[in-house]
Amino acid sequence: MTHDEILKGLYDNTILGKAPMVKDLTNQGLGEGLEPVDMLYKALIPALQEVGRRFEVGDFFVPEMLLSAKAMQGALIILRPLLAAKGEKSLGKVVMGTVKGDVHDIGKNLCNIMLEGAGFEVIDLGVNTPPDKFVAAVQQHQPDIVGFSAFLTTTMPMFKINIEALKKAGLRDKVKVMVGGAPVNAHYAEVSGADYYCPDASATARKAKEIVGTTGGAPTGVLAQAVIAVEQMMSKAEPETSKQ
Repeated sequence: MTHDEILKGLYDNTILGKAPMVKDLTNQGLGEGLEPVDMLYKALIPALQEVGRRFEVGDFFVPEMLLSAKAMQGALIILRPLLAAKGEKSLGKVVMGTVKGDVHDIGKNLCNIMLEGAGFEVIDLGVNTPPDKFVAAVQQHQPDIVGFSAFLTTTMPMFKINIEALKKAGLRDKVKVMVGGAPVNAHYAEVSGADYYCPDASATARKAKEIVGTTGGAPTGVLAQAVIAVEQMMSKAEPETSKQ
């Protein structure tokens, strides 16, 4: 395939949310000498912008948007090390997980996409994550931030339990704690002992950048710029996903 054919394939398959094809084409593009920057700016980001346009006019809905974003996420996993080698450094590490007793992950996954698009390394612990697993991940990865997600009011008390577990392990002062989820609000976050409350995925990425000291002005760097397209696409979808 020519470079133009690979770029068109990346564009089309990202729009359609075909993650395996996007992954294969990303690897093929690298094998054919395509620059990672070109794949981002000439195919992946324009594809997400087109998905956002289709959502606005009612041709696409939340499931299609999520599939497209995840397809791009798969490409970013491949491209990030190469971009880092050219000076695109990770902004920091974030450990993320849905708390014990809760198996909902749409909100968490959106946050992961936004964080990775912004240039963070995300360690996703999945759903139904017990306190000891969070503690072990913080010990192993030494992240800047740990994020707790809860979709159910019955699992929100796990925020405080997780924070107490971090204190017991001597890790609380070494990491910033962000919490969020459909039933969560700023008051509950404060009562639970969290450092920050994030109401949606866009706010999560913005707050994470503030925490690591990258505020001020427009985002710089390829990975940081990539989040702009994801934010535009996802921001309108978040009110709908909160109802699911």
